[in-house]
Amino acid sequence: MPDTSSSTATSLTETSESPRLPEFPGGTTAQILPAVSFTFVCYLSIGIPLAILPPYVHLQLGYGTILAGLVISVQYIATVLSRPRAGRMIDAVGPKRVVVYGLLACAGSGVWMFAAAFFNHLPYVALLLILLGRLMLGVGESMVGTGASIWGIGRAGSQHIAKVISWNGVATFGALSVGAPLGVVLHQRVGFGAAGILILLLSLAAAVLALRLPRIPVPPSRHLPFAHIFWRVAPHGTALAFGGMGFGVLATFITLYFATLHWSGAAFTLSLYGVSFVCTRLLFAGLIPRLGGFPVAIVSLFIEVFGLLLLGFARVPSAAFAAAALIGFGFSLVFPSLAVEAVRHIPVENRGTALGTYNLFVDLSLFLAGPLAGAIISHAGYRPAFLSCAGGVFFAFCLTILLASRHHTPIST
Repeated sequence: MPDTSSSTATSLTETSESPRLPEFPGGTTAQILPAVSFTFVCYLSIGIPLAILPPYVHLQLGYGTILAGLVISVQYIATVLSRPRAGRMIDAVGPKRVVVYGLLACAGSGVWMFAAAFFNHLPYVALLLILLGRLMLGVGESMVGTGASIWGIGRAGSQHIAKVISWNGVATFGALSVGAPLGVVLHQRVGFGAAGILILLLSLAAAVLALRLPRIPVPPSRHLPFAHIFWRVAPHGTALAFGGMGFGVLATFITLYFATLHWSGAAFTLSLYGVSFVCTRLLFAGLIPRLGGFPVAIVSLFIEVFGLLLLGFARVPSAAFAAAALIGFGFSLVFPSLAVEAVRHIPVENRGTALGTYNLFVDLSLFLAGPLAGAIISHAGYRPAFLSCAGGVFFAFCLTILLASRHHTPIST
């Protein structure tokens, strides 16, 4: 018999063959928040340069829009390449050590960014230093993002996996919504290098805090082959990748789009996206265990498509603000709802690898969104780029419907 949507949450608990991680006493939120706070610091390090790097590369260093998009996307080269390795490290040595390594990598990215500020007169040197920092930040993201999730699941228990992933997303986009305008203010009032110094200090402080928290036991190693895990996660990851295109193009090009139209409030647009994303996670994440991952993902992707269409046809800043809020509202539950379906049959000792692999798809999406949208912008303009992304999210909507139909179709014997 096929699984019913109401059984989604309980199906996430370990099977009799999987060792159960001990649960910490106290409320689940209190168990989860210390771990996901490191995600907040990591994505604050990502958010701070998010709104200032494309204008800096394009307007101050003098490079084109494709390269300005690539500067943001190159981070995801390192993230995509390091996700599987980070997942295996988490399964082997535990998430605490991997999170500390990742925070140190984030700190290193701040050093490179600070150094780049001294080479404005040598654009190629400044660009090289920025790219090195972006690559290091990508490694840090893969380690901290996945490690914090597994750390939170280990503290709260695997029956709370959807709640952990939801809180991790709140930390992610809460940090991005704070980091983007913070980076703009630092750049305007202190200078480009100040953003790098802040990233360095925040990441080092978080690493010290992580060392003071207790580790969780590492289950006995019984690793499935990576190819086996990859193909079990790939269909859900593909839907996630296309669903993530909206955020990728919004984060990378909204500042240049507003500048082209002589509008103000680009950083506010990113904040609206983040606030909408976080509020949706806090208010509606409970729908996933109640209704199932697929129904929530389908509705969410439909809303995201509508938001991207509104952005593509926006003629006034207020329409763009509303579009950003809708995109955040739509994409907010896509990640945890599809994650629940992707990893619920993965044994606990392989969940670090499974979540790392699942995250790889959104990394790939964010990596490709910048250059592809930049190419469309250079030939046709910004609005066709936004509408093209709407088409990609619509493909994710259709794929999720197909996966849901397969999930609920009885298998003939």
